[in-house]
Amino acid sequence: MPLLVLVRHGQSQFNLENRFTGNVDTPLTDLGRHEAREAGTLLKNDRFTIGFTSVLQRAIDTMAIILHETGQTELPVERSAALNERMYGDLQGTNKAEAEERFGAEQVFRWRRSYDERPPNGESLHDTVDRVVPYFDQTILPHLNRDEAVLIVAHGNSLRALLMRLENISPDHIEKVELATGVPRQYDYDPATATFRQLGK
Repeated sequence: MPLLVLVRHGQSQFNLENRFTGNVDTPLTDLGRHEAREAGTLLKNDRFTIGFTSVLQRAIDTMAIILHETGQTELPVERSAALNERMYGDLQGTNKAEAEERFGAEQVFRWRRSYDERPPNGESLHDTVDRVVPYFDQTILPHLNRDEAVLIVAHGNSLRALLMRLENISPDHIEKVELATGVPRQYDYDPATATFRQLGK
């Protein structure tokens, strides 16, 4: 069956500093590069046809490290802002604890986890779904329908948006879903039924 693998980029500098990152182009930390190498080790036996990343450097670098570890540095990789992290608007660069002190923990939790609520001048998860899912359906899914193996390296919220599509997760339940940095999530795809099955569950 066609294979789809999702990887959240390795730890970034803003992850380490507990800051809202969004589309700020913050680099990987040493741990983030290590996590990317570990992901590559886990994927050594998989041969990919094509890769996709956002246009943010932490995802691009994670992809490059994974492909180095798997011996697939010549793999064609397409970059798109459609896979960028959710834009956190005025919260970007702000320490999360400081944001809670300023706005209240309950409000910050709603901004982070609710499906429809936008932080000031930012995107909701719903907004993120509205750009990620069409890009997946129009650009990535055709490769899977051709029996190819696809690797996507993106971000916590853009991948959570995609999981809603792959696993039929409801808006009420997506707020409980967490994706660890640098941990591959693998799926078989059945073109006959257009369904995805997570491997290793």
